[in-house]
Amino acid sequence: MSLAIARASLADLDDLAALFDGYRQFYGQPADRARAAAFLRARLQADESVVFLARDGGAAVGFTQLYPLWSSVQTGRAWLLNDLFVAPHSRGRGVARALLDAAREHGRATGARYLQLETARDNAEAQRLYEAHGWTRDEAMHTYHLAL
Repeated sequence: MSLAIARASLADLDDLAALFDGYRQFYGQPADRARAAAFLRARLQADESVVFLARDGGAAVGFTQLYPLWSSVQTGRAWLLNDLFVAPHSRGRGVARALLDAAREHGRATGARYLQLETARDNAEAQRLYEAHGWTRDEAMHTYHLAL
């Protein structure tokens, strides 16, 4: 495996959209590659997110997408690791760990106070990955959502 992680650009949109569509399907959404591409194009063009793309021998095999946050309490920048996905055929080969490393380095390079993520309560495999990579579960705070 010759894994390379790089920040994605619009030039990566086709490869990235295929992975993003797979990610959305994993979470129960219908396949819609055009929608995935339009969403990513808008985020990248407006510089509203940072996406790291993993390639193995040139083939796109995974990505992570981070959104900027600000912490009033810590008076500083933070990043929300909103999406992490590895193509099924590339799982178990260190791709997710490499993407997590890229996210961590980006956080450090931008002076962030922390990175944050959330995952489904029943996604035990992801929880094991995050905890093995130094992430800690927040036992003090509850997360709430308001549908609009």
